[in-house]
Amino acid sequence: MSERRDEGSDDRRGNPVAFRGRGFAPRPVPGVGLAVFVILIAAAELGTRTGWISALTLPRPSAVFATFVDLWRSGQLWIHLVPSLRRILVGGSIGIGVGVSLGVMIGLFGLVRAGLVPLVAALFPIPKIALLPLFVVWFGIDEASKYALIAFGTFTPTVVATFGAVDNVDRGLIRMGQSFGLSWWSIVSKIVLPGAFPGILSGLRVSISIGIILLVASEMIGAEHGVGAYILEAGALYDLERLFTGVALLSILGLLVSWIIDLVERRFLGWRG
Repeated sequence: MSERRDEGSDDRRGNPVAFRGRGFAPRPVPGVGLAVFVILIAAAELGTRTGWISALTLPRPSAVFATFVDLWRSGQLWIHLVPSLRRILVGGSIGIGVGVSLGVMIGLFGLVRAGLVPLVAALFPIPKIALLPLFVVWFGIDEASKYALIAFGTFTPTVVATFGAVDNVDRGLIRMGQSFGLSWWSIVSKIVLPGAFPGILSGLRVSISIGIILLVASEMIGAEHGVGAYILEAGALYDLERLFTGVALLSILGLLVSWIIDLVERRFLGWRG
């Protein structure tokens, strides 16, 4: 009994608790992610230099880095990267903006839910890459088809994640707001949307990743510049150094997106503790 009283007194003094009501609270360990990348790259470098890994299947990471430096110095990096960034920004903004808006409406209004959920359920399983030829027929081979494909590809996962996040908001908080006499708009803006925001951000990670995949696919058809066009040209020439440089660019783009979302989470979701 005395041990239990001592434990209770420790909790009252504010000592950290390993397990909280919402689950475990993992602590970030700086440097581990970077160490994993370094170990994998070092293993690949060692394997290719010693012959354990064939140069026909995997280029040396040092050669890929040298290709990246040449791409930077020649200015070709920005010639390919800027169009890709513009396409993912425009198409993703359209798809995510419409997806979040409709997702919130589906979560709030029964009539919208009844009308749009079956449509979204029908569109969601369709492989978006398979629609690329159709989008080329509809919008042409230029930028419009690329914007449309990325927008459509990011729209469906965003709308599903958004109305799911709205549905998962604690109903007890909504009833509490109603008991205090808050207006409908106050409940939505101060309870529902902040409560759904973490789920929406989680959905954005998936949506933007899908957008990057569709970006590469769309740039492999009728695009002179772009990361996808660069990868397609390198693959046609079987230039593995250039091919892996393009793949590395996509990985860097994905890391950048993840970093931006992490910043948004720390800025607006610090209240979660």
